[in-house]
Amino acid sequence: MTYMNDLQALRPDDSQPTPLYLQLARNLESAIHSGQWKAEQAMPSERNLSEQLGISRVTARKALEVLLDQGLIRRLQGSGTFITPRLEQPLSRLSGFSEMLRLKGFVPSSQWLEREITLPTHEELIRLSLSPNDKVARMKRLRKADDTVMAIEMSTLPASIMPKPHLVGDSLYEYLDGIGKPIVRALQHIQAINASEEFAALVGIAPGTAMLLMTRVGYLEDNTPIEVTDTYCRNDYYDFVAELRR
Repeated sequence: MTYMNDLQALRPDDSQPTPLYLQLARNLESAIHSGQWKAEQAMPSERNLSEQLGISRVTARKALEVLLDQGLIRRLQGSGTFITPRLEQPLSRLSGFSEMLRLKGFVPSSQWLEREITLPTHEELIRLSLSPNDKVARMKRLRKADDTVMAIEMSTLPASIMPKPHLVGDSLYEYLDGIGKPIVRALQHIQAINASEEFAALVGIAPGTAMLLMTRVGYLEDNTPIEVTDTYCRNDYYDFVAELRR
């Protein structure tokens, strides 16, 4: 946590040609990315920034507006300005949700909604190369970063791989690694959808709000598919990043 005495390190340098508000915005951005504030934590107000750093309220306001435009912070009417929990997930690297959050400085957690052994759907039969009499482990949960709901995740695996889904902790991939069934390759598709009333209520958004649906099929080393996961991500909290070269 950053206390007021620590704000002095964010003071802009008036001897530099760069406008003070841009200097302050960059310093605040660096502090956010380095984890000095956690997701959903309150930011210092314009007044506090002005008084602590010896700058004008206009400079403080313009710096915060830069962060608002970048989606790094958000304002709640009557409550203040807060850090936006936002994830940049690279599309070139296979990682589980928990691993990705830890790399970004968040604390991952899950709220389980369903864990059961059941019959597969027709689509699951095809994607997991199952026989009609095979059963699957189906799991549904809320994925959280620092206790903020980021996504709804629905995973299906063959029951032969996961006969006891209640043994899975916060990380499915860590569980699979532990039983000697690591997922080493995945195909992933991303599409935009509108939140249903159920999903909107679960993640705290209005029905019809845009969400990102990420569908992943995970494979073992021998190319056996063992995971189908649909992740419904909050559009305002997620960025998917791909590096392109030529």
